[in-house]
Amino acid sequence: MNVKVVCPSCGKVNNIPKKETYAKANCGQCKASMLDQKPLDVNRTEMLHILVNSEIPVMVDFWAPWCGPCVQMTPAYEAASKEMSLKVQFLKVNTETNQGLGALYGIQSIPTILMFKDGEEIGTNTGSLTKEELIRWATRFT
Repeated sequence: MNVKVVCPSCGKVNNIPKKETYAKANCGQCKASMLDQKPLDVNRTEMLHILVNSEIPVMVDFWAPWCGPCVQMTPAYEAASKEMSLKVQFLKVNTETNQGLGALYGIQSIPTILMFKDGEEIGTNTGSLTKEELIRWATRFT
């Protein structure tokens, strides 16, 4: 069984075999590794492209650079992203530069993390989380 995953480097939609673990996974177009990726900073167009085309859950962190808890959570979010490569795609939306996107999803406080599957919002978590909490929460949706 294959699953569609959007390449974090070039945005190309790839069909990859669904596995429990991956030793190697490269994009068919740009050849970049799709493993051990950092969360992608996205705007509205990029986020919607990923939400529409990804068959794995997509976690989106709505944050701002002036937000202490947001900045504090960044290393945990990056570590969780690397650990969950090709199981969950991790995105970041800077609410300072993408104010309309935060409003579109009703973000009232940050950090707020939304989980999407098949383009639909399926979970919300508000507040800073540790790497373990992020992984535990994300695993509920895989």
